[in-house]
Amino acid sequence: MTSETKEPQVQETPTAEQPTNSGLAYRPNVDILESENELTLVMDVPGVERDSLDIDFAEGVLTVQARVAPRYAANQRFLLREYGIGSFYRSFQVGEQIDVDGISAEYADGVLRIHLPKAEAAKPRKIAVKVAS
Repeated sequence: MTSETKEPQVQETPTAEQPTNSGLAYRPNVDILESENELTLVMDVPGVERDSLDIDFAEGVLTVQARVAPRYAANQRFLLREYGIGSFYRSFQVGEQIDVDGISAEYADGVLRIHLPKAEAAKPRKIAVKVAS
């Protein structure tokens, strides 16, 4: 019996493809979960309003961008400032085994969940064995 290596269905794209901007950009941590029917990306993006989330899929790349609005007036004087404000950015190469038309997302309490349903051809299935006569 041979062991077959399974190709990942979602891979992070190289950092060179990330957009440049003048503000801070954070790389949020992501968990990728696999079930029988889908992959789920779970990403922490605290401080983001739902209207500031942009999730795009083009040419096999899933891109997530989220902007956080400033908390304070521009002229605010700080005695100590440890919390940085900026955008979040991640992108992933999505394999052909994903049904791209079925991609969906939900956002609650600073956590973004992106559901990537598996294409029917990628789902495990039981093979019926017929009795030969």
